[in-house]
Amino acid sequence: MTSTYRYGANVRANGIRQHYLRYGGKGRPVIIVPGITSPAVTWGFVGERFGRNFDTYVLDVRGRGLSEASDTLDYGLDAMAADVAAFAEALGLRDYALVGHSMGARIGLRAVSRHGATPARLVMVDPPVSGPDRRPYPAQLPWYVDSIRLMTKGADLEAMRPFCPTWTDEQLRLRAEWLHTCDERAIVTAFEAFQTDDIHADFPRLTCPSLLMIAGGATVILPEDEAEIRDLQPAIRTVRVAGAGHMIPWDDEEGFYRAFGDFLGTPV
Repeated sequence: MTSTYRYGANVRANGIRQHYLRYGGKGRPVIIVPGITSPAVTWGFVGERFGRNFDTYVLDVRGRGLSEASDTLDYGLDAMAADVAAFAEALGLRDYALVGHSMGARIGLRAVSRHGATPARLVMVDPPVSGPDRRPYPAQLPWYVDSIRLMTKGADLEAMRPFCPTWTDEQLRLRAEWLHTCDERAIVTAFEAFQTDDIHADFPRLTCPSLLMIAGGATVILPEDEAEIRDLQPAIRTVRVAGAGHMIPWDDEEGFYRAFGDFLGTPV
């Protein structure tokens, strides 16, 4: 099938350089915000699929990929959330959908609840629900830091394999190529914030239709977490991708797309 990739570009928004990849170019705009160590290019296969029916923008979150990074940059959740709101405004996007995975889902939630983002639809894919006085996020920080340091020195997919043993060679090769672009300071700050940022206070503030997608084969969001979120935001729609791990589109790509149903107005 013909590629839907159009181009990569930069825009200055919220005072920094934000890099993105664009797919499709027609239909409802969709902004995809990846997770903690996922540069935009690693979500290219998802962008290709979304590009069939949507004008799709996959972001490099600050401190990752080709977006701005520095030892003085604020890597906190609120700064990243403000980036997304400013990105949509800078590109003049209207009636857009905001889709975030893991950390990206927390960014989307915070962007809408506190930073003036106005998407027509919000999709939160398996956001960490850890926070103050809550059970910790199930992953461990060394998993991220050790793999970044290996790739920064120069390593191939075989060095990456122990960190992601179920991934294909193609997936491992791409991650190995791009992981060194993840600023360790950004990763540590974001990971530690999984325990200090209270995202549950953001759920009652949602005003746009919202979908919570849960990895049924992971322990990031347990049934009791889902129930609590439903209590906080009764209008939220939830869907589980049975058997998929936290990296849902890597584990069950078609199941990931099916989980959107008609939520975006057009099937993915």
